[in-house]
Amino acid sequence: MASHPWSNKISTHLPLGGIETAVADNGPARGVRIAWMNTGTGLRYKVVIDRAMDIAEAFFNQHCLSWVSHSGVVAPQPFSNKGADWLTTFGGGLVTTCGLNHVGGPEADAFGERGVHGPISNIPATIVSVIQPDPLAGKMDFSITGIMKQSQALGERLELKRTISGILGEAAIHIHDEVSNRGNTPAPHMLLYHCNLGWPLANDGAQLIWKGQWQAREAHPKIFTPGNDFHFCKPPLEEHNGGGEEAAFIDATTDGNGEVKCGLYNEQLGIAICIAYNKIQLPWLTNWQHWGKGEYVTGLEPGTHPPIGQAKARAQGTLIELLPGETRYYDLRIEVLNDAKRIEEFLNTHNNN
Repeated sequence: MASHPWSNKISTHLPLGGIETAVADNGPARGVRIAWMNTGTGLRYKVVIDRAMDIAEAFFNQHCLSWVSHSGVVAPQPFSNKGADWLTTFGGGLVTTCGLNHVGGPEADAFGERGVHGPISNIPATIVSVIQPDPLAGKMDFSITGIMKQSQALGERLELKRTISGILGEAAIHIHDEVSNRGNTPAPHMLLYHCNLGWPLANDGAQLIWKGQWQAREAHPKIFTPGNDFHFCKPPLEEHNGGGEEAAFIDATTDGNGEVKCGLYNEQLGIAICIAYNKIQLPWLTNWQHWGKGEYVTGLEPGTHPPIGQAKARAQGTLIELLPGETRYYDLRIEVLNDAKRIEEFLNTHNNN
């Protein structure tokens, strides 16, 4: 076994990192189960077990990476899947899961009524394993796995099995998802990872990293227009107060391995966040920009679809139907870069500028 600075000096993994589970006991989050994941590199993050194992606050050393909404973590509301109810419990965070059968605004049609971004983020997990690292035995990896059931009797039965894992000494988060149809009829399926980046990582002049062909969501955009430099974070904008925002739907460029990498680089902090995923699994990327005063955030959102809604996806012929017993697999890796050489390589390879 290789020698480490801590060899013969520690008796447990706790001084290095690992997983600590807890229950919030105050405010809107009271009773919510959480798991703090510590990679031992300065990267630590909060997994909200009762909110589809989404990731709320995430830090690298003293710097917060994620945007957190005014409400923060809120206890799940399983019956909030109507209209814009989803926004009342949207805590932001590094990763909010959208789906499993609808991503986009509220809608209703012959196939039913669907609220903003579907119900999955309001569904608690059944934890099936918590695996701690054991550095004394040479085992540096750790993980937590849970199952979320988005189902109803006599109807759709979708299941999300999620594993969030890491390695001590590696500033990265690995998310592995399995979405299965446990029902006896085909089920519509859409999935989007709403990755929300906030201050101080997102700040005036910080550089958004993504590459590919894009189209503006809005009919009359002000930010996402040809020739405009929308790859840099804006200062707070009056027109984004309240519900002001814009988004671009991106057909992202892959590397030689079929992988997309996108992220945000803050030169002043000397750190970048890199979000990597397989384009076959997640063909679309959405860049959301909302520079409101006191509500300052940009989102990078890999998905099976842009957030166009189930009805439009069905009309376009792009809506996924999972057959009974069918499973789809998704992998997302979020890494913090603070090495100048790796940041330069990331910028040179995956940026449009």
